[in-house]
Amino acid sequence: MVAPQLPLPAFFSLARSLGISSVEIRNDLPGLPILDGTPPAAVRAFAEEAGVAILSINALQKFNHWSPERAAEAEALADYAAACGAGALVLVAANDGTGLDRSERVANATQALAGLSPILSARRLTGLIECLGFAACSLSLKSEAVAAIAAANGQGAFRLVHDTFHHRLAGEAQLFPQETGLIHISGVDDPAVAFTDMRDSHRVLVGPRDRLDNLGQIAALRAAGCRALLSLEPFAEELRTLADPAKAIGQSIDFVSDALEERAA
Repeated sequence: MVAPQLPLPAFFSLARSLGISSVEIRNDLPGLPILDGTPPAAVRAFAEEAGVAILSINALQKFNHWSPERAAEAEALADYAAACGAGALVLVAANDGTGLDRSERVANATQALAGLSPILSARRLTGLIECLGFAACSLSLKSEAVAAIAAANGQGAFRLVHDTFHHRLAGEAQLFPQETGLIHISGVDDPAVAFTDMRDSHRVLVGPRDRLDNLGQIAALRAAGCRALLSLEPFAEELRTLADPAKAIGQSIDFVSDALEERAA
């Protein structure tokens, strides 16, 4: 999402030009792999030519609404992930206002993880569970995901995504650093929008005006021993028309890196 206007080879080259050796790709961008039908072998070749590793594919949507159709979708996406060289598949909880009852939330996720475990393990993939902080999400707290992992005996197969935007919106205090396998970062600069009204369209690159306390969240995770990689996940439309995306992305990376070094000093 940091530069979806770029063809995939150009995106991989952009990453390398910024000194980044691991990237996350998506399956929901029209006109780009995976939706455009590009075979996974081609994606693997693009990545190898650029010298980058594909960390994960983002994402299997509504993973916790398990059904034969969802299982088939998971198998197809897991096949693609394995064939293109990805190491993980992000699993996003349903965000459509269904499955919200407290009695359903962990039970539905547990059923899904039990079904996903053999699919992912057969392809040597890790499942990265992403909880969304929106009120309409059926799995908004990472504590619920941790409970589902335990109930499904999936400690070896699944890890958490700590998304700084969704963590702030969910209002969850616990960080679960040891269970975290990936950190999504994005900022919200708009001073007028209330936290309850924040949406993906408000998410920009992390900078000095960020209201989500990205630096505090990342620093706390690091201090607790979490070494998960950071993946930039801004969605704001203004980022799609940048004349020089490399400059903006590089500035954000430098801001985060320098600020974290200052905190650790």
